[in-house]
Order: sequence, then C-alpha cells, then structure tokens
Amino acid sequence: MTCINCETKIERRLRKTVGVEKANASYNEGIAVVTYHSDIVSLEKITALIEKLDYQVLSEDFREKPNMHRMISVLAVIVAIYVILEHFKLLNLLVPSQLANEAMGYGMLFIIGLATSVHCIAMCGGINLSQCLPQGSDKKGGRLSAFLPPLLYNAGRVFSYTAVGFTVGALGSTITFTNTIQAALKFVAGVFMVIMGINLLGFFPWLRKWNPRMPKFIAQRINSEKSQSKAPLIVGLFNGFMPCGPLQAMQIYALSTGNPFAGALSMFLFSIGTVPLMFGLGAFSSWMGKRFMDKALSVGAVLVVVLGLSMFSQGLGLSGFGQSPADSISGYTGEIQSEPVIMENEVQVVNSTLTSRSYPAITVQAGLPVKWVIDAPQGSINGCNNRLFIREYGIEHTFTLGENIIEFTPENEGTFSYACWMGMIRSTITVVNDKPAL
Repeated sequence: MTCINCETKIERRLRKTVGVEKANASYNEGIAVVTYHSDIVSLEKITALIEKLDYQVLSEDFREKPNMHRMISVLAVIVAIYVILEHFKLLNLLVPSQLANEAMGYGMLFIIGLATSVHCIAMCGGINLSQCLPQGSDKKGGRLSAFLPPLLYNAGRVFSYTAVGFTVGALGSTITFTNTIQAALKFVAGVFMVIMGINLLGFFPWLRKWNPRMPKFIAQRINSEKSQSKAPLIVGLFNGFMPCGPLQAMQIYALSTGNPFAGALSMFLFSIGTVPLMFGLGAFSSWMGKRFMDKALSVGAVLVVVLGLSMFSQGLGLSGFGQSPADSISGYTGEIQSEPVIMENEVQVVNSTLTSRSYPAITVQAGLPVKWVIDAPQGSINGCNNRLFIREYGIEHTFTLGENIIEFTPENEGTFSYACWMGMIRSTITVVNDKPAL
C-alpha cells in the first residue's frame, strides 16, 4: 500500500464481498486481516479482488529485502536535486514578479501541486476514472462530452481546496503568528511532505506510522459518500477532505497566512497544479498503462521529498539559521561580498543595493549604532524579498522603491542570519569587536 487511503479502499471492497465477515487493512504494517467463510468465498477469490485494485498480495511469511542499490540511487538523486535548487535559488524564480503583500510563494505552491498530482492519482485514480469514463448516454454526446466529466470533477476539487484554504486562513487571522510560529509551521509542513514522499517510495516502512491521517471513521464516511455519488462535481468536492499528507501540509501553510483570501489563493493555486495530470488521467486514461503509472509515482515521490526539504529549509531560515542544509552539503556560504562601512559621527553607515534574488551580507562593529541604507531600484522588489526579518534585533522591514533605512545597535559579537518573510532568501550580519575594514 502506498498511502493511508489504501486501507479504506481495500476494506470497502472486501466488506462488500459475500462470504467475508470482517476485513481490516493496516497501512502501517502492510497487511490485511480477513475473516471469511471458506464454503462461500475462497482465499484465491479474495486475493483476486485485492489485486484487481492494483495491489500485490504476498504470503504472510513474506519478508521483502530492501533494494539497497535503488534506495541509495534515489536518495542520491533527491540530494542532488535539492542541492541544485537551493544552491542556485531556482525556486526564488517562482515567486511573484510584482510586489504583493500577501504573496506566499505561489509559484512554489503550484509546482508542489504538480508534483503532488501523481500522489492524487495513487489515492483517487480509481474514483477519478469511475467518474470520468463515458457511460450510457455520455457516449453519444460527441467528442467534447468525454472532457466534461473530468472538467466537472476537477472543478469540484479546486473549489473544495479553495474553500478549505479560505476557512483555515480565516482561522489563522484570529491568531498572531510570530516569526517563530511561522518557522515552526514551515518545519511541520516540510516534515509532512518528506515523510509522505519517502513512504511513497517505500524505503522505510517504520515511517508509515508518522503519516498524517484523518480519523479512520471519518475517512470511511467520506469514501462511502463518494462511492454513492454519481455526479463528478459532487465527488470532486469531497476531495478537499481527503486524508492526504501533502494536502494537509498545504492546509497548514494556508493557516500560516493569517488571511482568508491569501489562504484561499494559496490552496487555489496548489489545486490548479494538481489539475493537469488528474484531468489527463480522466480524459486519456486508456492510454496510460500500469508501468507508466508506477514510474510516474516514483518521480512524483522524489519531487515531493525535494520540495518538502526546501520548505523545511525555509523554516530554518525563519528560525535564525543562515545556511540551508543544501549549502552545508555543497560548502557554499550563500553570502555575497560584505558591504563597506563608513563612519559618520560615531555611526556606522552601510550602503547596499537590493536585488531580486539575494540579500547583502554586512560586517559591522559591536557597540556602535548602525545606519543601514538599502537602495531598492525599479524591478528589484518582488513578493518574496519585499519584507525581511532580522531576528537578532527584532526588526521587520518592508521595502519600498528608493532608499530604505534600517537602524540598530549590535551588542554581541557573532554572525547572525536574517531572511525574507518566506525564508527563501537568507544572508548574514557579522558583528566583530575590531573596526571593520573601510
């Protein structure tokens, strides 16, 4: 089984079988315990029913040995992709090009949606197909009729995701999110994404128990309602409540926005990212073989892990760590040349220029006031770098075009990190006892 929803899927099918008295599946253990009347239904029949759902049934004493070569290769690919993304700040290119006060890295959420859509197929592919394949009079509606069911199904999903984002965003608006809380939320969302991706790859079965899950009785009720409904739009609406790890991680992210409209927009773009593959599955399912789906699931799992690591790294940036894990692995400091310091009336004046993809690193002397002048030219401010946090000095600054002034007095020697409000752009302030070079 690749996800928690597999439990409900298998149990529902077996419990509808004549002769089966009880059926309980466990995603954590990878087993199904079935009580049945052998004079009514055979074990072979039960096995065939499960395999029709695209699961492989193994004997009770089977112990699969991990494929160490595959595991090491895939983990190496994950690390390589993550290091490249973080080292070259490629995800920063996905932030809105125009200043938006409530922008939440929408481009990244869309990409996460694209990666997660493979998992959507693993969880809901059968339901998707049951609603999108032409049936009855639908076959007579012409060429466009084949696209109407998947269109309605995905419209329902997008609407439910957006509504949930609005709700949790409104809940977040009643809570004051400090920088620390935002960092913690990023940590949690990133961990959920990594766990879900690794579990999809099947490397560490003991991680399955840490998968975020909806209470089982609620998941069963939702799946029961979905199986009874014949309207693709209504079925799609139920998907906003699926027990899905990446979806729940995005809901936590929407909560952190503290704004119902920002939360709704975050979830809307995330859901839009899941549409292309889900829509393609519904419209062109006959072209997709199982071998293709297995490979696509592995690729999607790798991307989910990488993007989860990136979100985790952003949490590190917001919590006060200057280097991301990727920079530590590659040995890259992520800092540009420290800006020169000019002394004016016992005040250290530092002049810097803001760029769209990086913040300047500065070195100043302890015990003397600092006047940091940052020039923001046209086109330098975007939805990610427009607001910075300097945790050490309790500073939050929102950039405007032209001259921006940040003032503080460093007391303690050391290197202190600061980051954009999303944790994607990071740099450092180094405080020394000796006078910095002019």
